[in-house]
Amino acid sequence: MAEGIVGEFLALKEETDADLLAMQCGDFYEFFGDDAEFVGEELDLKISEKSSHGSAYPMAGVPLTELTPYLKALVERGYRVAVADQYEVDGGHKRAIERVVTPGTLLETTDSDARYLAAIVREDGGNDGAGEGRYGLAFADVTTGRFHATEISGDAEDVLTECYRFAPAEILPGPAVRTDDDLLERLRERTAGTLSLHTTDAFTPDTARATVDEQFGGAALASVGLDEAREAIRAAGAVLDYVDATGVGTLASMTRLQPYHSGEGVALDATTQRNLELVEPMGEAGRTLLDTIDHTVTSAGGRLLREWLCRPIRARAELTRRADGVEALAAAALAREELREELGGAYDVERLSSKAVSGSADARDLLRVRDSLAVLPRLADAVAGSPELQNSPIADVLARPDRAAAEELRGALDDALAEDPPGGVREGGLIQQGYDNDLDELIAGHEAALDWIDGLADREKRRHSITHLSTGRNKTDGYYIQVGNSETDQVPESYDQIKSLKNANRYTTDELEEREREVFRFEERRGDLEYELFCELRGRVADAAQLLQDVGRALAECDCLASLAVHAVGHDWTRPELVESGLDIDGGRHPVVEQEVEFVPNDLELTDDRAFLVVTGPNMSGKSTYMRQTALITLLAQIGSFVPARSARIAPVDGIYTRVGALDELAQGRSTFMVEMSELANILHSATDESLVILDEVGRGTATYDGISIAWAATEYLHNEVRAKTLFATHYHELTGLAEHLDRVTNVHVAADERGDDVTFLRTVEEGPTDRSYGIHVADLAGVPEPVVGRSRDVLAKLRAEKAIEARGSSSGQSVQAVFDLDAGSFRGSASADGGRTTEDATRGSEADPDSGDDSLDPEAESVLDAVQETNIDETSPVELMSRVSAWQQQLDDTEEDG
Repeated sequence: MAEGIVGEFLALKEETDADLLAMQCGDFYEFFGDDAEFVGEELDLKISEKSSHGSAYPMAGVPLTELTPYLKALVERGYRVAVADQYEVDGGHKRAIERVVTPGTLLETTDSDARYLAAIVREDGGNDGAGEGRYGLAFADVTTGRFHATEISGDAEDVLTECYRFAPAEILPGPAVRTDDDLLERLRERTAGTLSLHTTDAFTPDTARATVDEQFGGAALASVGLDEAREAIRAAGAVLDYVDATGVGTLASMTRLQPYHSGEGVALDATTQRNLELVEPMGEAGRTLLDTIDHTVTSAGGRLLREWLCRPIRARAELTRRADGVEALAAAALAREELREELGGAYDVERLSSKAVSGSADARDLLRVRDSLAVLPRLADAVAGSPELQNSPIADVLARPDRAAAEELRGALDDALAEDPPGGVREGGLIQQGYDNDLDELIAGHEAALDWIDGLADREKRRHSITHLSTGRNKTDGYYIQVGNSETDQVPESYDQIKSLKNANRYTTDELEEREREVFRFEERRGDLEYELFCELRGRVADAAQLLQDVGRALAECDCLASLAVHAVGHDWTRPELVESGLDIDGGRHPVVEQEVEFVPNDLELTDDRAFLVVTGPNMSGKSTYMRQTALITLLAQIGSFVPARSARIAPVDGIYTRVGALDELAQGRSTFMVEMSELANILHSATDESLVILDEVGRGTATYDGISIAWAATEYLHNEVRAKTLFATHYHELTGLAEHLDRVTNVHVAADERGDDVTFLRTVEEGPTDRSYGIHVADLAGVPEPVVGRSRDVLAKLRAEKAIEARGSSSGQSVQAVFDLDAGSFRGSASADGGRTTEDATRGSEADPDSGDDSLDPEAESVLDAVQETNIDETSPVELMSRVSAWQQQLDDTEEDG
């Protein structure tokens, strides 16, 4: 049994459910046993051994002042780390776990993205077996103090959609969710969040309500409309309890409970966000919409822009307000650049306030708060001096924070803090002179003592005529006098030697030792007093957390609107007009693709009578781009942005749903066709008559007739039942005929110019269907060998003319021909290349040729014909059909060889 430090470590490890424990031992944080071996491998730390009670234990450590980057590295990999601090007690030291750092409670983050902690609760007994029920969700960002909660009725897909919007770093599943293996597995697969268990008591309704009331006030739930939202309250209470239990110390920064309702926003499921590449590219070299339009100059502004893209809204008043702000900034070029220059001097005030609340902010952090507060009045002055901005929403945004309180806090910080403080908070140098009389006296005494020591070397040189004499200080020797070896015989008897070096000796004197003690006393008293004054100042900043959050959010919104204005002006975007119905885009462009190529604009019109477009055209001609740009233009309009078009009239939608391609999920046991059908099912269940649906190919992963049937039925259902605004790209030209029977369906196509074998994709969308896909041309562009391309053209020409096609390369050396009857959906026989009978003639036997002398077919040939006639091409996939044809050919060839 381990004793001593190792025993204390192992005992503390038993107290926590964290993955790892870092325990302070003097000036280091140490890991022992399995934890030491783990962090040694993960963080490339040197592993040594610590003996305890006859046993040796692995040990790894990091300096006290360098724990943060190591913690960050571990937590960002999904591990929970308990931190045990050391404190003095009578007779020695004692250690206790003060905090547990987890992925959702990490304060020391360097990226600008929000870092949410989430809780998911489902009503007890609310699962119908398909994951449906009433769910409560809460999301808290401990780095900024933001806190959101909602309650939804739905299934696992709805929960995943909300999680995808917030991208939590850590998720706390409630009691009922913990037993839902399917939902837990999908959370692991579809989010980057670490799943952590928290005490069940925190999720109970009464406990959770009490926790929420204590944090936000007894009237908060009723005032924000969540008083009856039982599951949302349970989730919110669990998040608050977890933050408290981990000891991160940021509860006081969570000053507002912000409810949100999924019906207020635009539904964007995880598939749609991925397909549209809003904030994450589908490929390593991909470029996202956020990458394209993000011109923010502050981390908070970039974070807010990402939030807007992932959570577009329907509220017309708010959309109009944002668009008014963008328009004003777009028109005020000089004022806009002045604002952006001033914003560039602001720091992430929301995160700084959370650090102050947690007690982890240092003097440099408080200086950043001071400098950021100074930006606010300069922004207000710039706005007031601009005719375009002075009555715009920008002025209203800057008026939200209490400017007088902000200036008072800025002045207090400016009066107190030294301009170049140290990184630590214990060694002094934090507070400037003139702020506190007692501190000024200590500083004066300290500096006088230091001045005496600084002049000691010159005095001693003159007094004793020693040339090579200097003074210094280090942790081992304290203050000392150093004399070179060539002159050591000249040192006076009052010098006491304390160390011999290779080229010099070090000495001290009674007077120097007394001055040294005086300096140390002043340093200790000064450090203690400065730390006390600094903590008071940091507490004042922490008490102003809500004010700082107001300032931070105002600066972020100004930055975000200015970013949208910069992009609009630089790329000729226009302000969309919000209308009651329809979607009318003149000269629309894809916001990302237009940055890479010379883009051909296209128009789009969707009305109540023309709400479903069947889009046909060549491969690689731009159908997918055309549909995606429609979705992105709609989405941009619903964050308050300008859009890439000559003009746009857009009725806000309640959801954007896409099925674009199929990501291969075979590793998860799902074929591409299963993924395709799952996405289609979600759209058919979720979309409404106020939604926008983008379908890029449906039914291509199965047999041809199955695929056409599914696509046909889906079109009818979307048209007749869902009635959503829909764009459906397809290579099933049979679907174009639906425009003659369904009154809201219209055909459009992407045009191509064909001259002989040369095809030029024009990228323009025109009315009416197309009857060609130009797949062979695309194969040629892709570099398929010319013999294959040429043969493809020959086969295609014969298919169109319903002529026989030779199957070249048979083992018999004889070309066998067959014709595919599109109407019958089967092969019919044709003459062999040597003029022999057709298979159709062969079925007639001697009746077809009474003089031939053949009374019947060869049994093997008869068998092949029977198999051909029994094959139902409607139920056979192309791959299976090719396999069967190859087998039949081999069977016939073998028969000829035997003959």
